[in-house]
Amino acid sequence: MVLLCSCGHSLPELPGFDAEVWRRDPYACQNRRQAQLPALQQHRELLYGTRADDIDALFGRPDEEELSEQTEKLYFYYLEPGTQCEPAHQRSSANKLVLRFGPLGTVTEVLYERAPIRH
Repeated sequence: MVLLCSCGHSLPELPGFDAEVWRRDPYACQNRRQAQLPALQQHRELLYGTRADDIDALFGRPDEEELSEQTEKLYFYYLEPGTQCEPAHQRSSANKLVLRFGPLGTVTEVLYERAPIRH
């Protein structure tokens, strides 16, 4: 008998979230990601345990990425326009979605640099 185990779960479905709109707005320079925040906030718990490859498929490559010494990594996705929209794409103080991946390569935290304003 062989047991197959998968760490993390597959690509989550976030009701009301338009991933295509999100992916077509890199660095949030067109300010289209804001409209996706209510659905993202409502269903963000579905992202926990998701693998990095599935996050890439859902959100696209991160606008910025950091690796830590404990084999963890952080993905940053801008939520509003800022200096990151200039040609050099310098890090900006604009609000960001932050996804932390643990040593197993799955999402362990879903944070915002600043809590989004609820409408």
